[in-house]
Amino acid sequence: MTWRHTFQTRIAGVLALLLLVVVAATYFAVKAATTRAVENQAQVQLKTGSQVFERLLDLRGQRLQYGLGWLTVDGPFKQAVAEGKTVPILAALRRHGTGIRSSEVFVLGLDGKVMVSTLPVLTRGQPFPYSDAMRHARRSGLQMLIVALDGRPYLLVQDEVLDPEPIARIVMGFAMDKLFANELRSMSNLEVSFLSLQDGRVGQLFSTQPDGYQATILNLLRDTHVNPAAHIHLFYGERVLSQVLPLANTGDGDEVRVLLQSRLDHALESFAPLDRQFLGIALAVLLVSLAGALFLARRVSRPLNALVEAAGRIGAGDYRTPVRVRSHDEFGLLARAFNAMQSGIAVRERQLAHNALHDPLTGLPNRALAMERLGSAISARRPVVLLYLGIENYRVINEGFGPQGVEEMLREASRCLSMSLLASDTAARITGSEFLLLLENTEIDRAVARADRLYALLTEPQRIGNDEVRHEVSIGIAAYPADGQQVEELISRAAIARHDAASLPGYLQIYQQDRDLAHQRQITLIRDLRRAAFEGELFLCYQPKLDLKHGHVRQAEALLRWQHPSLGLVSPAEFIPLAERTGSMGGLTHWVIEEAIRQIGEWAQRGLPIQLSVNISVDDLADDDLAIRVTTLLRQYGVSAQQLIFEITESAIMHNPQQALSVLEQLRGCGISLSVDDFGTGYSSLAQLQRLPVQELKIDQSFVRNLDSTSGDGVIVRSTIEMSHNLGLKVVAEGVEFEPSLKLLKQWNCDTAQGYLISRPLNAMAFELWMRRERVLL
Repeated sequence: MTWRHTFQTRIAGVLALLLLVVVAATYFAVKAATTRAVENQAQVQLKTGSQVFERLLDLRGQRLQYGLGWLTVDGPFKQAVAEGKTVPILAALRRHGTGIRSSEVFVLGLDGKVMVSTLPVLTRGQPFPYSDAMRHARRSGLQMLIVALDGRPYLLVQDEVLDPEPIARIVMGFAMDKLFANELRSMSNLEVSFLSLQDGRVGQLFSTQPDGYQATILNLLRDTHVNPAAHIHLFYGERVLSQVLPLANTGDGDEVRVLLQSRLDHALESFAPLDRQFLGIALAVLLVSLAGALFLARRVSRPLNALVEAAGRIGAGDYRTPVRVRSHDEFGLLARAFNAMQSGIAVRERQLAHNALHDPLTGLPNRALAMERLGSAISARRPVVLLYLGIENYRVINEGFGPQGVEEMLREASRCLSMSLLASDTAARITGSEFLLLLENTEIDRAVARADRLYALLTEPQRIGNDEVRHEVSIGIAAYPADGQQVEELISRAAIARHDAASLPGYLQIYQQDRDLAHQRQITLIRDLRRAAFEGELFLCYQPKLDLKHGHVRQAEALLRWQHPSLGLVSPAEFIPLAERTGSMGGLTHWVIEEAIRQIGEWAQRGLPIQLSVNISVDDLADDDLAIRVTTLLRQYGVSAQQLIFEITESAIMHNPQQALSVLEQLRGCGISLSVDDFGTGYSSLAQLQRLPVQELKIDQSFVRNLDSTSGDGVIVRSTIEMSHNLGLKVVAEGVEFEPSLKLLKQWNCDTAQGYLISRPLNAMAFELWMRRERVLL
């Protein structure tokens, strides 16, 4: 439920947020457009106001010029000017009409000096400040000139008094004061401010703005650099568009400037109702859309909630209840896909359940199902006999016929087992070549009889390709409740019996009590053998080898020993086969080789040169890098390769002759001597022996222990010595325990003898002491 509400909230929130963004973007876009429109309108208004201002100045100048025209043709005025009398001139001015009285009048002589002035600041005889500027303006065709007089801006017009020649000039000035500014504001709707600059002094400010704003206006107008372009700025908290125009610049530092301002905020107030209406519409749309989003979220989440519930049912293992979504949109398609998915999952789960309890190759139950059925029988206290079958030549078939041949063999074996089953029996494949049969409600005798029939059936020749193969089968038997009360215990004891059947004569063994102890000892040895070298439990013994021709000892054989921390000294005959069977032999051989080379180097440093023989196994002959590793060790300990002999059994060589020959040639190429151990017990031919890069043969002790010149063993030993010498090989006889045997070996020219008669295997310290006492048998 929490997921549904969260999902609804997310949908509504996302839709509302999107709409809010759209509405806000629209609102601010409209507001920006409104602002730009107002600014453009203000620009237009300012430009129009500037034109109105200029037109008003022009009209005022024309009015003054019209008044001057009447004044210059007035007879009394002309007479008063000609006489140069101030009082008559002023009287004539007072008599004149409108436009003259509100303005300042200056009567100038032809020399530019003031004759009469209505402005007190200019007195009679004083040069008129803008006399030259007025002349230049007249020459340029300008009738008006804006100047600064007495700290105030004035609009000046001029004319000549003719009688009939020019006798004087008359200048009329109109004061651009606050009254004129207000008049201009009423006509242009602009705020107007005038300021004059005369001789670097700031004149009086005339403005339509409040008196409190005059300081800021003065700063805007008296700036040295006047930018005539209009610009927007904040003016006492309001946004205004301002433009400063220079009205007069006579070139002598006198200026008149006007500031025109248009209020933007006032113009924006007219858009306020529209802004509020748009904002209200936007909020209404947002609320309606939010309600629609909530409705849509609920409608979307309803089928999703149904899919979530369906997923929960599927997760709980319910594949029968379909998802019911009646829409024909994507949710309907998803619901149909869910229904198809749960149907497919149900089929696959049934298949997986079958595969989890059955062997994929043979179709038989696997170990898990066999244990389950055995547990059920034990729980019900039904007697059960276990037949544990193993195909012993599984590896040979795999090497000869490959994986396909092995699969055919296993299918045929499983078919034979299935044919022999009763309704209450179970046949299961436990491992690669091992099968387990559960015979319920069966006695041992009947189980043995069935095992005989199975053996006969399984060992019939089977054709694989163009060849016939006969299986080597071993069977172990254990029974419930006689041989155990637990599932694992019974299977383990049946496996022990099968292992005994494989190692003892015959093919069938019934579990014997206390066989677990021997089996447990093997398990302990296999487990501890992997760490024995690292724990310092392994050590080498050295058995001297007597040179029969020279009567001294310069050779010895390194023999591996294991001092187990709890089981004591373990015989090599016990742990070496376990190492070969579990794949630990390579690590043991590597340790033996390194220890032997290290010991050779140590003895050499103490003045005891010795040549050591080391046994290597069939697994070592499968290692193409053996020669490289041995060479590295020889270099590491500073030992010559001639001080090392590797002994290889005939059976190890015959396991894979081509591979063995390759590795032996690499070792011989390094300078290491090679010896064939236990000669006479294997299957090598003389032709095969001639191909091997070996330097000596070692006759097995079974031929040497009770040597007699007239016995068959004597004939074999003598013939072997002669044959080996003819092949250029030296001969070592091991197992020499009696003096007559040693004498016969000397008589038959055997090269080396080894056995208890000479010395038992000794540890490194004892061997060194033995060598230094020079215990030599002649």
